[in-house]
Amino acid sequence: MKNPTQLGLLLLTLTAILVFGYNVYLRETTPPQSSYTQFLSDLKQGNIARVHFRGNVLNGEDTSGRSFGTFAPDLPTLLPLLLEKEVVISGEAGVTSGTGDWLKNVLPMVLFFGGWLIFSKKSFKSETGASRPTRFTPIKSERVTFHDVAGITEAQEELQEVVEFLKNPAKYSRLGGRIPKGVLLTGAPGTGKTLLAKAIAGEASVAFFSMGGSDFVEIFAGVGASRVRELFAEAKKSAPCLIFIDEIDAVGGRRSGGQGSGSSDEREQTLNALLVEMDGFSSEETVIMIAATNRPDILDPALLRPGRFDRQITLSLPDVKGRLKILEVHAKKIITAVTLDLVSIARSIPGFSGAEIANLVNEAALMAARKNKESVDTDDFEEAKDKIVMGLERKSIVVSEQDRRVTAYHEAGHAIVALLLKETDPLHKITIIPRGRAMGLTQQLPLDDRYTYSREYLHNRITTLMGGRAAESLVFNRLTTGASNDIVVATEIATRLVCEWGMCGAIGPIAYRQSVDSFLGDSMLVKPHSEMIARKIDTEIKQEIATCASEAEALMKKHNKFLHKFAEVLLINETMDAEEIDIVYRSYLKERELERLLLKENRGNDDTRKQSSNTRTQEPMEDIP
Repeated sequence: MKNPTQLGLLLLTLTAILVFGYNVYLRETTPPQSSYTQFLSDLKQGNIARVHFRGNVLNGEDTSGRSFGTFAPDLPTLLPLLLEKEVVISGEAGVTSGTGDWLKNVLPMVLFFGGWLIFSKKSFKSETGASRPTRFTPIKSERVTFHDVAGITEAQEELQEVVEFLKNPAKYSRLGGRIPKGVLLTGAPGTGKTLLAKAIAGEASVAFFSMGGSDFVEIFAGVGASRVRELFAEAKKSAPCLIFIDEIDAVGGRRSGGQGSGSSDEREQTLNALLVEMDGFSSEETVIMIAATNRPDILDPALLRPGRFDRQITLSLPDVKGRLKILEVHAKKIITAVTLDLVSIARSIPGFSGAEIANLVNEAALMAARKNKESVDTDDFEEAKDKIVMGLERKSIVVSEQDRRVTAYHEAGHAIVALLLKETDPLHKITIIPRGRAMGLTQQLPLDDRYTYSREYLHNRITTLMGGRAAESLVFNRLTTGASNDIVVATEIATRLVCEWGMCGAIGPIAYRQSVDSFLGDSMLVKPHSEMIARKIDTEIKQEIATCASEAEALMKKHNKFLHKFAEVLLINETMDAEEIDIVYRSYLKERELERLLLKENRGNDDTRKQSSNTRTQEPMEDIP
């Protein structure tokens, strides 16, 4: 039994059983005790039949057959009395009363406290001592290989080279190259860092040790360092091998340099032990350490230098080709319809990580199973994507007709601006069904992945966000809280446009807000500036949003008929996809073209009438006789 807690519990249980059994044995074998005076009284009356001596301890039986026991302090005086009453006497060499009392009273306590001491020692060691690393041996049915990893080709090739280095080091060392000591995998959550480590374990025919960063951290000083030493000692015995530490930022964070105490001091000791052990690899020890983190910005610089982590591989979010490959990998695990178009699905999920795509496929399969379908089709993927992106439909909420109309015109305002402006993302779906925290949603998806944004695109993006508010103001002559999130997003874009991207002429190409290299996006450095610059920044941000809002209002007034028509269609259908949006837009363009032709024809007729009238006026009048 390897678990110390289970072993301690077993020892305590056995001790309790022994103590209980010993007490039962004493109770059954020890006769009732009586006083020596009572024994002498019974003896004089002839009520004693037989006695047995064990030293000074006397056990006997009276004439009624009842057993008794007592202590005889004066044997020379007692023996003549027994012989006089013709009592049957027997005896044996006895033990001292002190030894008997020890066996009877002290031994159970020794056994009990001995078991408790062993249990406590094992339990304390299990909680504060060195935690053995997990040696990963994948089962064939659960084995993960590089064939199960897609969308991160460059990182896959780098790690494939590491595996080959372990299998055939002579191929690389013949030219003087040395094996890398460490590989650091960085990237946003869900980009496949842990999956890559599992794939290495599945591909490499070497020992693979895995631990989490939090496994090293304890409140007791020195525990984490001992665990680091044991991990590397085990790895060196099994060389060539791989060590994988997940979420290394839990132990490898930047050291403060001040006086630490408690868990902070323990973490720094653990980090120091890790740095020493990574420097301790000799050229003969083929041990490679792989670590993963989504917070490389907080890691200690001493941990990142070459010689410890020679390679740093960044895993980014997959592009459309990568998303397609990831979809194909996960789609093999479910029953898909023949008509399923994975290419269109991959285009419709920009910004999804590998973990989110796996979740999308699983949700689509659950949607199909809920409807008792035989296979998973495109509709299931669309419904699953809407659930992930927009949230669950709030079917239980009761929305008044007035609120529905306000939401319909609000979303129609977004859609019309996005349709009329040139450099914007195509519309993908519009809904006025409450989902999550939103009463409605207009979803735009780019045709291709965007890595840079132009000034015109950002300006039109803010204008599109202001379209909903402009439509509400024009139709209902009032404002609601429905545009709150639009204003927040528009302000963020305008702020970055002025302060970070240098796209404002009045401010110039100066960054007054610099983002830190953080995959979680929660850190920001603000460049100090004067009050005059602060007022100018506020003015430019306000001016940018005001200009976009004015353009959105102008578009709503110019295309007022289209706004009403689009909102009415949305009130009927509640949800419109890209194809339905295109039908409504083309219908409006045809109506406008027809109106333009009619107007042109009417103007032509008016010009003809005017020209005819002018001709009659200019003809010479005949003389009247």
